[in-house]
Amino acid sequence: MKIVVVGGGAGGLELATFLGRKLGAKGKAEVLLIDRNHTHLWKPLLHEVAVGSLDAEIDAVSYRAHGHKYGFRFKLGTFHNLDRERKLVHLAPVLDDNGDIILPEREESYDRLIMAIGSGANDFGIPGVASHCMFLDNSRQALRFQKTLVNGFIRLNRTLISNPQACLNIVIVGGGATGVELAAELFNARQLFELYGLDRVTADHLNVTILEAGPRLVPNLSPRVSASVLGELAKAGASVRLGTQVARAEKGIFHTAAGEEIRGDILVWAAGIKAPDFLREIGGLESNRINQLLVTATLQTTRDNAIYAIGDCAGCRLGEDRWVPPRAQSAHQMASLVAANLLRDLAGKPLKDFKYKDHGSLISLSQYATVGVLMGNLGRGSSFNVRGWLARMAYISLYRMHQIALHGPFRALLMVIADRINHIIRPRLKLH
Repeated sequence: MKIVVVGGGAGGLELATFLGRKLGAKGKAEVLLIDRNHTHLWKPLLHEVAVGSLDAEIDAVSYRAHGHKYGFRFKLGTFHNLDRERKLVHLAPVLDDNGDIILPEREESYDRLIMAIGSGANDFGIPGVASHCMFLDNSRQALRFQKTLVNGFIRLNRTLISNPQACLNIVIVGGGATGVELAAELFNARQLFELYGLDRVTADHLNVTILEAGPRLVPNLSPRVSASVLGELAKAGASVRLGTQVARAEKGIFHTAAGEEIRGDILVWAAGIKAPDFLREIGGLESNRINQLLVTATLQTTRDNAIYAIGDCAGCRLGEDRWVPPRAQSAHQMASLVAANLLRDLAGKPLKDFKYKDHGSLISLSQYATVGVLMGNLGRGSSFNVRGWLARMAYISLYRMHQIALHGPFRALLMVIADRINHIIRPRLKLH
């Protein structure tokens, strides 16, 4: 059997790693991972990469090297189309920075296909957003933001010689986890830039504004936690505008539905998510309004039992109007279920149904606070709000669990030690 996993995000890479260990390394099946990038970075860390508090070159996992170690093959490529009748995945040509072809358009056969392509920001078709805003959907975009931020602070430090009133204005649309975590990291980065020589830039010279269309921040959390996030951001220096809907964007300006202009040197869009547009009914598969592939209880697509979908690109119903939320914990749980079902499939056993367990949500506001809800829907009345040290440890443990799934407990422990050493010997901020 040939098992093809398309997408090396949290769920896709964990699944390929497990199947490689259990099947590929033992010659029981061929396991292939396809991704358009060479490396994997855990998506909840992208806001840290964007401000430079995390160096992607250190924390990234090489797909090719990881596959060699754990029994699966890796191929570089961008999913382009699907031929369900012939069981073929079509990959677009791979080009270098000059537009020259590295790899031509190709086809890859499969017996079982797992779609784990993930999601991106949803601009809701608002004019100008795609052209004039920065996004944080992948490491490439995060690194672009980081370079823009470094240049902005260097330019500001110089400008302050002649204009002491100058400021760096950053406007973030979206009060979800990405938006609020990015805002907090920006204030931490400002302090570190001052420490590393840009000492003219003080707290008065950085303005961070969050625009949220809804009535509160992080609406998936309790009102109490949302209020706590709002309070911590206000203490850090952020300006939060609730009930503010963006109607259009142009260079350096957001125009609100109320007719107001909000200007910024850097405009960031972190509102809403959707699966890639090309997934909409691709190969005749059923999809929902945000392009997720609809799946059955076993996470097989509704129109093809040979194709599974996991993570943000999977539309899995929890009830009449509820869906499994697009979180890293969802991708992890889906990957575990599909791994078990593929083993059962090979053994001729019936497949198991997916049971989503909400372990809660946590928001890390850099050095200022970590807040959230633990336990989620594990039992009646079992949800409880956390903050401070306990919340911080729980937040860090999510990434450590991901590392354990990829590398095993011993190597994950070595990575913790390496992180502590790097914290001592390396700059606390990526400065270039």
